[in-house]
Amino acid sequence: MWIVVGLGNPGGEYEDTRHNLGWLVADELLQRAGARPKRGAGDFRSAEVRLAGVPALIVKPTTYVNRTGRALRQLAAVQPYDVAEILAVVDDVALPFGKLRLRPSGSAGGHNGLRSMIESLGTDAFPRLRLGVGAAPPGTLLEDWVLAPFPKEERREVPEFVARAADAVERVLEVGVERAVPLVNGQGT
Repeated sequence: MWIVVGLGNPGGEYEDTRHNLGWLVADELLQRAGARPKRGAGDFRSAEVRLAGVPALIVKPTTYVNRTGRALRQLAAVQPYDVAEILAVVDDVALPFGKLRLRPSGSAGGHNGLRSMIESLGTDAFPRLRLGVGAAPPGTLLEDWVLAPFPKEERREVPEFVARAADAVERVLEVGVERAVPLVNGQGT
């Protein structure tokens, strides 16, 4: 079964921030499946669903992004998983806003949530869907940038961006990571 992990921070103050795009995609997938996440036996909420005809567990860690690995360790205690079938959905400041990038594995690339996952799993051999949020403007701390709400012009584009990211997750589940890479990364945005 695929495990789709949407990274985000708990608390209303983070709800509409760049760092919570992973949660927004998880919410979109849950809505498409007509499911609601339930509190897990640990620091996560999850729901078993079918997406693109494939069984999947949508997971929303309730730790802060930089502690996502803790939630995955707890999940493993109640739901064994194959690391190659964990799809992390994360924000990425190295990509322009609205750009999607699917990778079958790789480094944390400076993302503390991915770093936490890699440390917890003991490997970086899990796929990740990176969601471009753009680089912090000069003079803005990275933390302030990713924890700030989207400006008006981007906020209007977030629902379409989230829908495209959810479509990308469904492609991964439907055809596998390797076949989905050119489909997702070849999008014009």
